[in-house]
Amino acid sequence: MRQFEYPRPQLVREHWTSLNGPWKFMFDDERRCRMPDGATEWTHQIEVPFAPESRASGIGDMGFHTVCWYERAFHLAPHAGHTLLHFGAVDYRARVWVNQHLVAEHEGGHTPFSADISGVLTEEGTQVVTVYVEDDPHDLAKPRGKQDWLLDAHSIWYPRTTGIWQTVWIEQVASTYIQSLRWTPIFETYEIGCEIFATGDITEDLFVEVKIWHGANLLADDHYKLLGNEANRKIALSDPGIDDSRNELLWSPERPTLLTAEVSLHHRGKVLDMVRSYTALRSVAINRDRFMLNGRAYALRLVLDQGYWPESLLTAPSDAALKRDVELARAMGFNGVRKHQKIEDPRYLYWADRLGLLVWEEMPSAYRFSPKAITRMVREWTEAIERDYSHPCIIVWVAFNESWGVPNLTLTQAHRNAVEALYHLTRTLDATRPVIGNDGWEASATDILGIHDYDCNPDKLAARYTTSEPTRTLFDQRRPGGRILTLDGFPHRGQPIVLTEFGGVAFDKHNGSAHTWGYSRAHTEDSFLDLYRRLLAVVNSTTMFSGFCYTQFSDTFQEANGLLCADRTPKIPLELISAATRNDDAKEECYPEIA
Repeated sequence: MRQFEYPRPQLVREHWTSLNGPWKFMFDDERRCRMPDGATEWTHQIEVPFAPESRASGIGDMGFHTVCWYERAFHLAPHAGHTLLHFGAVDYRARVWVNQHLVAEHEGGHTPFSADISGVLTEEGTQVVTVYVEDDPHDLAKPRGKQDWLLDAHSIWYPRTTGIWQTVWIEQVASTYIQSLRWTPIFETYEIGCEIFATGDITEDLFVEVKIWHGANLLADDHYKLLGNEANRKIALSDPGIDDSRNELLWSPERPTLLTAEVSLHHRGKVLDMVRSYTALRSVAINRDRFMLNGRAYALRLVLDQGYWPESLLTAPSDAALKRDVELARAMGFNGVRKHQKIEDPRYLYWADRLGLLVWEEMPSAYRFSPKAITRMVREWTEAIERDYSHPCIIVWVAFNESWGVPNLTLTQAHRNAVEALYHLTRTLDATRPVIGNDGWEASATDILGIHDYDCNPDKLAARYTTSEPTRTLFDQRRPGGRILTLDGFPHRGQPIVLTEFGGVAFDKHNGSAHTWGYSRAHTEDSFLDLYRRLLAVVNSTTMFSGFCYTQFSDTFQEANGLLCADRTPKIPLELISAATRNDDAKEECYPEIA
């Protein structure tokens, strides 16, 4: 059974109850049931939070199913304050009842939602939660990422995920409690922005106390009065001035310094609520043609990460598996990942924060353009940004990928409007990070120009991007992937250029070429390593690029183009991958121990 850690790592309470584990389960493709009392033919037992398509769930049914039901009983005595029921993610549309009372409805397969169930709990303490999920496998107008719409996964698409796929949990809080925190590092003035929102029975004379530590050193101990239900303050830190001292406090992949925090809510001397959190002092920005980290140009060495596991699909088999993925990316010489078409579990972001790994977060695509599809994207993308805003590891937001869901960008104004709208919305919701409107090609509004080019001939790749006149030769004449790189009216304005997808070399060391796919293919370990070395030598030495993102981290179902096998076994020694990634001679490096 999977071991679970606290699911919301930046707002942690001491007491909580996981509802992961065995639940009753049934498919209802004929939609016979409308209410919980109609769901009586429980045909399966499922292991939450694994999707029924996964083997880890105990079901492993890859067929088309549009509706399913979950139910489980749990013991919880009524509480004087509020009892909150949380869902990390349910794909796609959910309705939740507790003791036959409807308590929540939510649409969107990648973002969390909660319900206050205080008023529906039984005095006896035995409670029953029932969940209805609707997830049309053929609906291409909903954000679905890499989930295949065909029965069998093909090409670059993977098995579907239906229903609960992240942790379900309960916590009991006071009648007035801290609902959310929002941290904003302000590098220029050495300050930490802190926004605290309370909810429940809001009264006069509510105060919050905020403590921040760097290790054992207390940096701040401040008290703020809530105005209405919120406090919004900037906490000034002492700027040490010289870089050697500054670096002790700054967060980066090379030195992932986290500042621990404790926030408590008070009313007339009584502590109503207390949570633990963390933040970091760091900045990300664009300066002319370079990406900047903490005020200095920083070369991005990213790897594309789909975030799938063979047994458990989108859900990690354990918290340790999430940590291991971060460690493996670092051990292969990368300083970041582009999480592709997935809003990743917050526990992954926690380990990236703690161990030091940059993350590009990308909105899972819909594949059919319509007002309904864009409305769904806007709602879910807004929720994702709100959930993950405070993670220091996240450095870039990516709204669209390869014109998916907006396929006629060169012809249709509405499609162009959608990309520009999502770009400006994202910059409005978060003015502290760069945003990519459409990654890969056909760029319009964007802070970084991402290029996808799977030409695996290193000489041709070098010739294409080693040019002193990129505007004329690259943007006007050459078309990697057969697409124009920028739309008319949006010429390259000097933004950083990042090769955000390349490589994709398939090497299946166990099964040869049978039933596997890649953009090109190597047949031996030596040829795989040689091609990887030559490709990485080109992209590392091309001055046009501010960074790169290699495809990909691990094999994913039929795609055998990972540096690791699907079970995370390295195809070639990690130290050789790392040396090639950094375009360095193979040599012994100090990396975290990889079990």
